[in-house]
Amino acid sequence: MKTLGLNMNNNSLKKTPNRVAKMFVKEMFSGLNIQSLSNLSVFENEYKYKHMLIEKNITVYSTCEHHFLPIIGKAHVGYISNGKLIGLSKINRIVNFYAKRPQIQERLTIQIVNYLKKILKTEDVACVINAKHLCVNSRGISDIDSITVTTELSGSFQKNIKKQEEFFYHIRIS
Repeated sequence: MKTLGLNMNNNSLKKTPNRVAKMFVKEMFSGLNIQSLSNLSVFENEYKYKHMLIEKNITVYSTCEHHFLPIIGKAHVGYISNGKLIGLSKINRIVNFYAKRPQIQERLTIQIVNYLKKILKTEDVACVINAKHLCVNSRGISDIDSITVTTELSGSFQKNIKKQEEFFYHIRIS
């Protein structure tokens, strides 16, 4: 702010550095605190549900680690139980946890899949993220319409074309 020549004695600006630091630590980058990902309910699949479970249109708010500008989009996550299930809102919490840090979308997509594989003890996990990167949309090329899509497929989502098609069909319909 000093480099920009802003008057740091201005009542509107003098507390801004503290506000920004607090926002980064408590909100924007809360995913750097492992405690943010506690109390995730994983339980036995007592109903023996064998098909894919998909949580789609999960809001993603992240920050580009290259420019510290927002990444805003939707994540679509699916898995096939291998005996374990997770509370539905916990999928959203996992997406939010990994998004709330300086991030690149490719890594975010992989982190979500890897974490779910680990806690659910299944290889059958998929994630697609569609997002606008304000570093692309508002600076440099300033392409307001571009959207970045990343995909991470594992297990039967990667090996079985019918499972892939089913997953992609479900995330396309509203």
